Amino acid sequence: MSSRPVSLASVAPAVFLPTLIFETGMGALAPMIALSGREVGASIGAAGLVLALLGVGQILGDVPAGALAARLGDRKAMLIAAGIAVVTLLGCAMARTLWQLALAVTATGATNAVFTLARQSYLTEIIPTGLRARALSTLGGMSRVGAFIGPFMGAVVVHGRSVRDVYWLALACTVTAGLVVLFVADVATPATARERRSAPVSVRSVVVRHRRVFLSLGVAVLLVGSVRATRQAVLPLWAEHLGLNPSATSVVFGIAGLVDTLTFYPSGKVMDRAGRLWIAVPSMLVLGLTQAAVPLTHGLLSLTVVAMLMGFGNGIGSGILMTLGADVAPPETRSQFLGVWRLCADSGSAGGPLVVSAAAGLGSLAAGITTMGVMGVVAAAALLRWVPRYSPFATTGTRSRETVAAKVSARQGANATSDEELRT
Repeated sequence: MSSRPVSLASVAPAVFLPTLIFETGMGALAPMIALSGREVGASIGAAGLVLALLGVGQILGDVPAGALAARLGDRKAMLIAAGIAVVTLLGCAMARTLWQLALAVTATGATNAVFTLARQSYLTEIIPTGLRARALSTLGGMSRVGAFIGPFMGAVVVHGRSVRDVYWLALACTVTAGLVVLFVADVATPATARERRSAPVSVRSVVVRHRRVFLSLGVAVLLVGSVRATRQAVLPLWAEHLGLNPSATSVVFGIAGLVDTLTFYPSGKVMDRAGRLWIAVPSMLVLGLTQAAVPLTHGLLSLTVVAMLMGFGNGIGSGILMTLGADVAPPETRSQFLGVWRLCADSGSAGGPLVVSAAAGLGSLAAGITTMGVMGVVAAAALLRWVPRYSPFATTGTRSRETVAAKVSARQGANATSDEELRT
């Protein structure tokens, strides 16, 4: 392993590149899964359920992903995830019945959980704390870029062909990402990681030991995940309510996605220099208020402006949940802790759009959207309340207090050692 100083550039080949490739394949899948469900004879409702199973699989895979990474190491966990993903994507491409497709899609979501958590855990392990937010924001940014360009690549692949061909594109991306992980060496392998793998700790014990964190900051994370995921349902549903055609809706969604992908690095820089709250709270306030403003739009122009603001709010929050997880995760059980942490976020991501969909089914789409907008403000308040308690990097003030406390602790330890030496 290389001993050169760890920087964003040095980790790019082993961390950011495979993540970008892998997420591009996953991004290509997302718009086509429901359509492939229709190809095997599913109803519209059942096809939409198959798409939701991708997120269900990720939720089911979060906790096992943490345990797997802790036992085998991040790199091996990624290789195993890529190998299993090849099998599950083959299953998606060759499925002939709805249940076969549903099972393969769910398993694919679980492999995504392993791949993502392993890189997050590794970055948290080796990156200097002064670069942590920028590193994890960039990791989150790679996922956003992949989700942005993936559908365009998928559209080219399936043009004039079966929608199932998108699974072959995703498979090729997965194989390529796996080969990058296999042949591009990590920058460092800390000794602490080997120690943890030699004495694994159960996920249950981690949850019990850190239950106060999960019941406070973890709930805030769940709210953040729900608000961020809801925007993906809000825009197309309200565009349809306004009578916009699908192509116009796609343009609005694409413009919002572009704004989203352009803001991840500056937000990481602010978090590293000024503290996490300077991004976490504004991100949720912007997302919440702009979602609440969606029912006030009455045409393409006003919806596009609001969508761009939503993209900005979501974009500046890139990597915030991963960064907070890295701040509060205990080093000795980091992977297991992050698995539960991601479960909180992904559960929120699954639940938020259900609120809007349920409200739409009851005949009040605007009420559902406004409710989730208010939830964004609640999430901002929860972050403001709990982040300073658990993260030493919440603001420059908490960082200074943590530094002073560390120096005092080190001085006391040194004094205790000196006293012991004098007595002996």
